[in-house]
Amino acid sequence: MMSGRKRTWEAISFELVMTVIAVIALVIIIAPSLVVLIVSFTSGFSLRFPPPGYSLRWYAELWNAWQLHFAAKNSLIVALWATGLSVALGVAAALAISRSRTLSARLLDSLFMSPLVLPALAFGLAALMLFSLVGLPVSLLTLVIGHTVVCVPYVVRNTVAALAQLEPTLLESSAVLGASRLYTFRRIVLPLIRPGIIAGAFIAFMSSFDNVPVSLFLRDAATDMLPIRMWQDLEGKLDVTIAALSGVLIIATVALVAVMERVTGLSRRLTN
Repeated sequence: MMSGRKRTWEAISFELVMTVIAVIALVIIIAPSLVVLIVSFTSGFSLRFPPPGYSLRWYAELWNAWQLHFAAKNSLIVALWATGLSVALGVAAALAISRSRTLSARLLDSLFMSPLVLPALAFGLAALMLFSLVGLPVSLLTLVIGHTVVCVPYVVRNTVAALAQLEPTLLESSAVLGASRLYTFRRIVLPLIRPGIIAGAFIAFMSSFDNVPVSLFLRDAATDMLPIRMWQDLEGKLDVTIAALSGVLIIATVALVAVMERVTGLSRRLTN
């Protein structure tokens, strides 16, 4: 009885400690975003918390912030292209390495995952040096290439996780019934792994749109990117409009994450 009570108390104390740690972690993660949201509604001319008053004036100012519009358009274009290329390359790579146990498959897996291990600033500098060496000037093309390299691992990881849950008997049955590999992929494999691909594409898009280290080296004045423009405006003049833009991005991100969680079970796939 004493041993049972002791184990019960240990379990309760462990759960209590982990709950406290989880709450503290959530506060640390969520508090900055809440502060930015509150400050974005300030009626003052400076970033101060708590704000002296509340107004939507800075959200209205976003309509006239043409530099932010230009940078946001570039970021959206690059993110869409990088996401499309990442899906094409990532799905093909996942199909090649998911069920193979050969040395070459393991090497390919490590190669595709390497951008997650390498420091992003080091990769950005290396990419700039490479493009300079081959005579390719910085442009939207170099941004798309750089962003694609760092976004492919997200698609590969989620697609491999989806393929791991695929029953091999389905593929064997399809082959026995005379279906070609292309037909099997199009009618059986693709529908079953589609949630994983969509989840990977979503994470790749968000990673590209919010990327700073790679964009810092591979952009110029004609290809200004939104995160870099926001950083420069905050560094130079602490523009309150940036807080309003941050509020828009936070709300949009939360809404998109909620949709993706509903459609693909994003949180479950990230923990696989």
